[in-house]
Amino acid sequence: MSDYGGSTRVFGQYGAGGRVISLGLRRHPLKDLYHSLLTASWARLFFVFALVYLSVNGLFALAFFFLAEGIENARPGSFLDAFFFSLQTLTAAEYRPMAAKTIAAQLLVGAEGFVRWFGLALGTGIIFTKFSHPRPRVLFSRVAVVAPHEGAPALMFRMANERATHIVDAKVRVMLVWNERAGEDEVVRRAHDLPLWRGDSALFAHTWTAIHPIGPESPLAGRAASALEDAEAELIVSLTGYDEGLSRTIHARHVYRADQILWNVRFREVVYTLPNGVRTIDYRKFHQVVPLDSGRKPERTPGRADRARG
Repeated sequence: MSDYGGSTRVFGQYGAGGRVISLGLRRHPLKDLYHSLLTASWARLFFVFALVYLSVNGLFALAFFFLAEGIENARPGSFLDAFFFSLQTLTAAEYRPMAAKTIAAQLLVGAEGFVRWFGLALGTGIIFTKFSHPRPRVLFSRVAVVAPHEGAPALMFRMANERATHIVDAKVRVMLVWNERAGEDEVVRRAHDLPLWRGDSALFAHTWTAIHPIGPESPLAGRAASALEDAEAELIVSLTGYDEGLSRTIHARHVYRADQILWNVRFREVVYTLPNGVRTIDYRKFHQVVPLDSGRKPERTPGRADRARG
């Protein structure tokens, strides 16, 4: 057991408690710019590239605008002509009717060419790195369940390998993070490692159900569904393995909040054997659960709104 936070009340990064506010850390946005671009989504990356492209083009267009006499065939006082001349210079187009005719304009064209070369090299490196960066395609069940397994209660969740290639030497770790009272007025955020019945697999090809037996030594022993919600509990799942197709080690993680842990239900069966002996996996039922007792409704960890109504 280890301290997950400080002596004051803090909230999980992914859970219902909201975001963590960090104080006293020095931020360096420009030093982390390359990392931010690599980890950004493709849509955001293209937006940033387009914004930088138009901004650079606009700045050089403004400089060419003040050199109205330095651009041949440009209309005097026309910012639009200066903008298109900068655009054609930035794209190295050879069909432009305008040309630089003064020393100052030619120096500005050379400076814009250097910026174009530098931007092309930087953008190519970022895009190539994003394409070559291995992205895990591991599907986690939307919920985790607490149900009997081999005569004893157990916490379970499912994973699936969405790629056709296999994940070799896969390992799964589960950590339970929640608030614990350390004194009369002191609440700390602490983490507990939850041992799994089988935490590694030599070959992760299709589906995998991770099982944590809730024995006497488990922090979940004797806990009810409402206790996890009161403690703002989170299950942090981490999977690592070697992807044969990518020839790289991949990492995947998922977080289950307290309201995503269902009690007295089990996962629906997804593996079937057809009459011809072929085994089939129905991923359409991957996230579905059914009650243990058909006459009893599944118990979901109550949310704040549910308890307010109660």
